[in-house]
Amino acid sequence: MKTYDDIGIQIPQIYLPRKGTNLTKWAVIACDQFTSEPEYWQGVEKLVGNAPSTYNLILPEVYLEKAGEAARIKFIQDKMRYYLQNNILEPHEGFIYVERSLDGRTRRGIMLCLDLERYDFTKDSTSLIRATEGTIVERLPPRMKIRTGAVLEVPHILVLIDDPEKTVIEPLEKARGGLKKVYDFDLMLGSGHLTGYAVSEALEAEVVACLRRLAKPEVFTAKYVVSRDKPVLLFAMGDGNHSFATAKGVWERMKPEVGLDHPARYALIELENVHDEGLRFEPIHRVLFSLKKDIFASLKVYFGADLSYKLVASAGEMVKAVDEAKGPRQAIGLVGGGKEFGLLEITNPSSNLPVGTLQAFLDLFIKEGGADKVDYVHGEEIVCKLGAQPGNAGFYLPGMDKSDLFKTAILERALPRKTFSMGEAKEKRFYMEARKIV
Repeated sequence: MKTYDDIGIQIPQIYLPRKGTNLTKWAVIACDQFTSEPEYWQGVEKLVGNAPSTYNLILPEVYLEKAGEAARIKFIQDKMRYYLQNNILEPHEGFIYVERSLDGRTRRGIMLCLDLERYDFTKDSTSLIRATEGTIVERLPPRMKIRTGAVLEVPHILVLIDDPEKTVIEPLEKARGGLKKVYDFDLMLGSGHLTGYAVSEALEAEVVACLRRLAKPEVFTAKYVVSRDKPVLLFAMGDGNHSFATAKGVWERMKPEVGLDHPARYALIELENVHDEGLRFEPIHRVLFSLKKDIFASLKVYFGADLSYKLVASAGEMVKAVDEAKGPRQAIGLVGGGKEFGLLEITNPSSNLPVGTLQAFLDLFIKEGGADKVDYVHGEEIVCKLGAQPGNAGFYLPGMDKSDLFKTAILERALPRKTFSMGEAKEKRFYMEARKIV
């Protein structure tokens, strides 16, 4: 495979389902979605039935570290081999230009490989490819079990570039009339439409040239008004941070045995422009399950005189107050916890973002046995639904401006984990393409 070490990319060989495969059944949503809604995944399993599907190649996180996990991992790895050996998957050389449409919006991307040697997920990383939020190292081992020994990867990873002039991806949209479609179908369960186009070698060369321009130190320093000694950040993780970190962990373990010239050195991702009009940044809310302590008393102890709380009449009023909050006080919505809807306001916050201020409290609350677990959910409806259930509490958080992502990551390093989501749950990337990693 052709590689460009200076910008950390590889032109991939991608495996796609053979002609005649029911693609609506083949493609399923990212495994880290609907983790508190097992009924969604039960619906997927029923819809897929016995058809070839990426559902058989992944472990939905709703089932992670549950009974039968080892058997499921063996099943996944056996299915990967079966799909390859029986030509259910066929190779395709080169970039694929992707369009994902939902609710009248379309976002655009390119399928390519990134070099894990150019990636470091630690908080103080200065690598070309970086995490944008804190990586929870404890979450990697169970995911590494799945990748270790697997013959394929099927990615849901979305990586961002900061290309305000729209030089890298957007020209492919203008050229798509002359490109061959490699897939074009409706996604399952109301998640929109997915189309993929084979990118010509000439257009591949243009993409590489434009990425190289973004990576020039003089372009980087002028864009972010930083000193010339500040290392270039070209690729920032959008979605799938822990999946990419898992690939890195497995690669580091393999590297001493296999050397640097090995497919597992690279990971297949979809590259998107943070300035794409079809790309929305949504907040990720929190839900505490099975409270063991009084959440209000714990909040008062933790924040002291910096905390104020007031009841509001409805979820809509709570959401409006949080979304429109201005000034130095940070606003966070609270659902449940023995009451209905309320508004937390915090002065002298510990983080620049409300999500960071809240997460510090939640980490301590969980550590001290305040609740059974915390989950990270998308959308106003689900945080209100789950938070209002007896014994639970939900926290509604404001979003962040996506145009601030790169500069914040460069100047402040990694954001608090689960700070933002690229769209709501049904907008997440679906598994479609596969790649051999052996």
